Amino acid sequence: MEILTAIGMASSAGLNAYIPLIVAGLLARYTGLLTLGPGWEWLENPWTLGLLGVLLVIEFFADKIPAVDSVNDVIQTVVRPASGGIVFGASGTALAAEATAADAGDGGSVWMVVAGAVIALVFHGAKALLRPVVNTLTAGVGAPVASTAEDTASVLMSLLAVVVPILVLVFVPLLLLGVVWARRRVRLRRERKTDRRTAGKDLIE
Repeated sequence: MEILTAIGMASSAGLNAYIPLIVAGLLARYTGLLTLGPGWEWLENPWTLGLLGVLLVIEFFADKIPAVDSVNDVIQTVVRPASGGIVFGASGTALAAEATAADAGDGGSVWMVVAGAVIALVFHGAKALLRPVVNTLTAGVGAPVASTAEDTASVLMSLLAVVVPILVLVFVPLLLLGVVWARRRVRLRRERKTDRRTAGKDLIE
């Protein structure tokens, strides 16, 4: 169950770097639903949570403004995988502790952090590739809609990963399929627009 929690949190980080970090910190500090492994307790520090909250607000608005969201995605190419590595290591350290106490003492094994970063990078890559196309086809109107959907998915993924981790086996594939479906729809719309423009030029000629 802990590895499913870690996968779900890392996937969530690929959509929004700060939501899973805040969820992990709050749940660890105020509930018994999540216990952070040794070396990751700083996530539940009030100062850390406050800073993450400020960064989340900045990210929330930046990701909903056309053009600005693409610049933000470039910056987040580093931030989101880093967040995925952190939440994967923090939420899965107890699993590593059972296998190797030495790794747990260092804050989780390196492979767990790398695995989390890779998972987050996959989701971030899909998001970053899809957003410019959405902005172009909708003249920017789709940016806040897409961003809100991503934030909502990130929150749900983070909570489900902790409360009902088994659902990660369903939610993560569905999320990936949703990205693929959206990209195909966007590509079809772009092709239709291109066909209409071509037909219009042919009529004029």
